[in-house]
Amino acid sequence: MPQSNFIYRFAKLIFGLAIYGAGLGMMVHAGIGIPPWDVLAQGISLQTSITFGQATIAVSLLVMLFWIPLKVKPGIGSVLNAILVGLFADLTMPFLPDFEAYWQNFILFVLGMLIISFATGLYISCGFGKGPRDGLMMGLAKRFNKPFWITRTSVEIIVVIIGFSLGGQVREGTLLFAIAIGYLNQLAMRLFGLADKSGRV
Repeated sequence: MPQSNFIYRFAKLIFGLAIYGAGLGMMVHAGIGIPPWDVLAQGISLQTSITFGQATIAVSLLVMLFWIPLKVKPGIGSVLNAILVGLFADLTMPFLPDFEAYWQNFILFVLGMLIISFATGLYISCGFGKGPRDGLMMGLAKRFNKPFWITRTSVEIIVVIIGFSLGGQVREGTLLFAIAIGYLNQLAMRLFGLADKSGRV
């Protein structure tokens, strides 16, 4: 039984990361802005000689350093998050249709954001560790005893400002993501029993 439970949880982890990557691919493909952490990675890439992918990895490693004082423990899911999300995003985008109408791209972006929120609660609930950014948000929420959505929204806004100052792309989709993703993730974590009704984790 323990082995079958491990296989089930691991399969759920991979599925969660896969649909997270698909959601990210949808948002990038929509072309109306990129998520805050990607704005930061893009800005770092523009200001240095490293690629966007290398900047993304560097940001993830830097974020995980902040786990130490927050006493957040990494797991296999933390490592797989850094590797698989980008892979599944790349696999998804070639199959997405190219919309000409703005409203169609806007809907694609919002759907991607909703999928990412659901996927976040799904893969964290597997118990294999949090993604780099999710671990930081949950650690901060616990440390300061604040609802998750407040912590996430505050950090996302700060990240957007820094990324934009470095030259990263900021559009309406970026601002929508920064404002809404914290609350959407809180709802997803409540769905999977990771947060109480007040939003505390």
